[in-house]
Order: sequence, then structure tokens, then C-alpha cells
Amino acid sequence: MAPLHRNECHARVITVRAVTVRAVTARAVTAAAGCAALVLTVTTPASARPFDPARQTLAAHDGWASYGTGTTGGAAADAAHVYTVTTWDGFKAALADGGSAPKIVKVKGTIDADGPDCASFEVPGYDFGAYLTRYDPATWGRTTTLDAEPDDSPEGLRRASAARQDAYVKADVPANTTVIGVGRDAGFKGASLQIKGVDNVIVRNLSFESPLDCFPQWDPTDTAAGNWNSEYDSAVIYGSTHVWMDHDTFTDGDHPDSTLPSYFGRLYEQHDGELDIVKGADYVTASWNVFADHDKTILVGNSDSAATAAVDRGHLKVTFHHDLFSNLVERAPRVRFGQVDSYDNHFVAGDGYSYSYGIGMESQLVAEHNAFTLADGVNAGSVLKKWKEAPLTADDNYVNGALTDLIAVHNAEVPGEVLRSGAGWTPTLRTRVDPAPAVPGIVDHCAGAGRLG
Repeated sequence: MAPLHRNECHARVITVRAVTVRAVTARAVTAAAGCAALVLTVTTPASARPFDPARQTLAAHDGWASYGTGTTGGAAADAAHVYTVTTWDGFKAALADGGSAPKIVKVKGTIDADGPDCASFEVPGYDFGAYLTRYDPATWGRTTTLDAEPDDSPEGLRRASAARQDAYVKADVPANTTVIGVGRDAGFKGASLQIKGVDNVIVRNLSFESPLDCFPQWDPTDTAAGNWNSEYDSAVIYGSTHVWMDHDTFTDGDHPDSTLPSYFGRLYEQHDGELDIVKGADYVTASWNVFADHDKTILVGNSDSAATAAVDRGHLKVTFHHDLFSNLVERAPRVRFGQVDSYDNHFVAGDGYSYSYGIGMESQLVAEHNAFTLADGVNAGSVLKKWKEAPLTADDNYVNGALTDLIAVHNAEVPGEVLRSGAGWTPTLRTRVDPAPAVPGIVDHCAGAGRLG
């Protein structure tokens, strides 16, 4: 089979079991979204099962999720464990049915996981006005947290209300599961997928509109000015292994930060992250996704603490490739501890941009063959942000079309935060690597939900 032209989308590996393939021909055609799909003409017995994207498995050598046993999700599901869902309750029920037996959950259309409205989660007695009055920095001050407030206080009632929302918007994804969108318009509004303590999960072809936290907590001690802190990531990979996130789109949808109010002189932040990979999670591949229009985007490792280090050290092996990071502020990703391979991604930085790669505690980031499109006034030195002393590898990256040494330009522009080169390891789990100058043309047309081909 001749390789596809580099400006066309890549073919996905199709695993066909128990079928004798007598002849295979392939050609690239242009799909409606502008991406090229791989069309296979296969001569097989009449009884052969037609290819179903929901049974597709991660290709060999396709990032860290292919390590060891690889990632197959629910590809082996029997007919009784294949579901098509159109509601949030139906989605949760499908996930729960059959425990960790292989299952495929097909999502049709956009499922609203927000609940009726924020008021539906409020416990009796909760009043936001009373909350603002009690914790106004003018009277409460900025040195005491709210953590010790009793259950009948405005903060206690906020906690109880938040617990109601928490139970509603989170959905636990079991082991050996594939969650996949049907067609070009499948996804969730306000959902938080919890991939916690399980192995072998695939999430593909879904659009995620970030959950909107109805009950952010005021922390007067978070920075000198205080901060509102929120919960709920669109997806959390927590202590899990062999997870493939592919062709998904993450945005703030109808509720960007620009629409949110301010209280106590600080943005009433109702968003958390888009994707967090934490608590000893391992062997994750995030490919062909779009992360857009968000502030705190992705964490790999969520704390510098000694307790967290004991869990995360030696884990958090993650690959990001052919992802589009567009109009983000920070954390694309911010890395602690993990061996993270980030290649063939396109970063588009607009107004409000802070940084892309956060270099954190004992991180071992390899960032190669990426393309950065920076708006006027955004300096190349801001692509990297040093949080802790940790060397990285950053080779063959292009900024606005020019080959750029990201470490050297950072060190020149931010002399007080010198970064060292050499992550100490060399990625081997890569399939096709595209030349960085071609990445914007490939990724912008082919990444995201609705573009599986």
C-alpha cells in the first residue's frame, strides 16, 4: 500500500479478526470535512463482519497507550453489550451494565448532562447573596480559608449543593469500554467522564462542552487577591492505564470565560480543566483532538506534594500527537513527573495566551516536530513555562513557519528561569511522524470530533 500524501489525514489501523482477506486495495478520498479517509475494498467471505469504527483498536506503536497489552477498549464486546444512547441517564445506565465486561457505548446526538438548572442542585437554605456577604474580603479578610466553616454556614451549604451537582454530572467509565460518537454531531454538554482506577478505555469522536460549576468556592488565600476555584473536568484519567482519547473536541461552548461575572474583584471561574491525567495514571495516548477556547487545559500530574510524588513517580507516561491547541491560555499540557511525548501538534496562540508547555516537578517532556502559530505580540519565549528544575527535549519545532529552538529563545527572553536541554529518554512509540511545517495543514483539517472519515 502506497503511503498517503503528507497533507492528507492518516489511515487508521483496522484490526479484522477471524477473516481471511484475499485482496485489499486502498485509495485516499476527500471526506466532507476536508480530511482524507482511507477506503478499503476487501474481498472477504459473505459472513464477514463489516468494519465498525466502534471496534477499532489502537495501532501498535501509537503512543504510550500501545505499550504492553495495548488498548482495545470494548472491541471484543458481544451483541448484548453494545448500546446506543441519546440521554444522560441512558448513558450512565449503559456504562454500569455488565460491570467490566467488554462494552461499546455509542453516543447519538448531543447529550445534556447539565441538569435542569443550577437551582435544581441547591440544598434548602443555600443563598449566594448570603455567601457573598459573609465572605467579603472587606470583613472576612484574606488570610483565613473557608475550609473550617460548619455545615450550616453559607460555605457548608455551598459544599452540600456542590455535592448534588457532583453526583449528577460525573459518569464513571469502567474497564474494557469504548465510548464513541455516532456521526459528526455527537457529544456532551456539561459532562465529566471519570476514568478512575481502570484499564483499557477508548473515547473517540465526541465533542465536550466544559461543565459549568454552579458552586465555585472562594479561597481568599489563593494569591494575594484571592480566587474562585471550580470543579469538573470534561474528562479525568485518574489512576487508570491504557487509555486512548482520539478525535475528540473540547471547548467551553456557550459559556466562555468572557461571559462569566466577577465577584470580589476576581473572575467567578466556573471552569476547571478539559482533560486531566493524574494520580498514577499511565499509558495514555491523546491523538487528533481539538482543545480550544479554554484557560486551564490539561494537567499531567496535579501536585508537587510528597504524597503525590509517591504515587506519580515512574508513571504518567502520556503521548500527545496531531492535536490542535487553539486559543488557550495555559497548560497544553502542564507536566509533573511523567515521561510525556508531544509531537506533530499545532498550537495557535491568541489574546490572553500565557504558555503552552508547563515544565513541572521531575517532568521529562519531549516536544518535537510541533508547529506554533503565534499572534502579534506573543513572544516565542513564552511557549515554555518553567515551574520547577527539570530538563526537556525540544527539537525541530517551528514558530510562525520558522525553525525555532524553544529552549534557547525561552532562556534569552526569560533569563531568570533558565531551562536545560535533555529529557533523558527517547520516544520509540510513534507511528508516522509528519514534518513540522506540514502539521498545521494536516491537523487543522483532520483533528477533532466528526472527522474520523
